Parts: sequence; C-alpha cells; structure tokens
Amino acid sequence: MIKAIPKVVSQIIVIDNASTDLTSYVAKEQGAIVLHEKQKGYGFACLKGIEYLCKRPPDIVVFLDGDFSDYPEDMDKLIRPIQEKQIVFTLGTRISSLREKGSMAPQQIFGNKLACLLIRLIYKGKFTDLGPFRAIRWETLQSLKMHDKTYGWTVEMQLKIIRKKSAYEEIPIRYRKRIGVSKVSGTFKGTFFAGAKILGWIGKFYFLK
Repeated sequence: MIKAIPKVVSQIIVIDNASTDLTSYVAKEQGAIVLHEKQKGYGFACLKGIEYLCKRPPDIVVFLDGDFSDYPEDMDKLIRPIQEKQIVFTLGTRISSLREKGSMAPQQIFGNKLACLLIRLIYKGKFTDLGPFRAIRWETLQSLKMHDKTYGWTVEMQLKIIRKKSAYEEIPIRYRKRIGVSKVSGTFKGTFFAGAKILGWIGKFYFLK
C-alpha cells in the first residue's frame, strides 16, 4: 500500500492503534514513520499523527485508511484542487459507479445517506459522503481544533468545515473491498455505536459554539 502512495508525499505516517499483526514492521520496512497509540479509536490515531506533524508542519495533510479500500494513487486528485484553487478541504466521494460491488455494507450506505441528508437539512452542507479519504490544508486543520477520539472524527471535521464557511470540494474516487474485517461496519456492535456517535455529533453540534 505504501509503495502506491505518490512520490510527491514528503512524510508517510502510520499509526499503529494496538495492531496485532505485522503492520508496524511492514510499514517501517517500506519507509514509513510508525507511531504507536495504545488508546483504541479512529480519532485517537488521527490526533496522534497530528501531534507528530506539529514538529514538522506540512502544507497539506491527507488522511487515508490502512485497509487498502481506497486507492492511494488517487491522492493526487485530492491534493490538486487545494494546490490550484482556493480550496482548503477535499473529500474523496465513494460514488456507486466507481465503487466495487460489496465494498460497502448496506448499513454503511444507508447510514451515510441519512447522515448527509441531515447535514444538508440542518447545516446547509453539500456533502454526499463521510468517507475517510480526505485532504486538508495544515492551517485549516489546526483551526478546526479536532478532538473526537472515536467514530465521530470524520463528521466532526466536515461539520466544522461547514460552520467556518471554508471552501471545500468533493472528488469522486474509486473504492474496493477492504483487506480484513472492519471493527466498525463488520459487526453489529461497531455499526450501532458508529452510527449513534455520528448522529449524536450532527445533533449536538447545532448547540455548540
């Protein structure tokens, strides 16, 4: 996976979030910087990476899951609008025509559509996906003051982008079946808690300043 990342990327950071396989070893062998975060949770892992980047701030940060469901080669598509336009945030949108059959569970598709509908109705946002593959200017990311530790990370970022009236763009990307079984969409418990957290964020954010 790391070898597929475009050469334009100056730092590749992999967060080992209590992995039980050879993730850390393989990542190091392929030249990545490996950080360890014992607290399990998507947000915990992302915050760990951001903490490290504060030492060597980049111009643009790209978030990419390690399950190989996204195509690292598509990273250029996300970066280009930020480099060439007045865009500060891009989101890789997993549209059906570019999505491998079975790559998203039915509950994922339904939950995604419901969340985006609520965001559109309540916040006038134009997002059609909550996908994890995204790029953002470093200064913008810092200004968002992200803090969610688990499943609400992606929706927190998008809600804050909308509230700040930041310029964003969705980029259609390819999507395929992941490697391994997801701890979120692959189990009823994971799906339930992730859905509850995301909907909770959409509801409570209305009352946050």
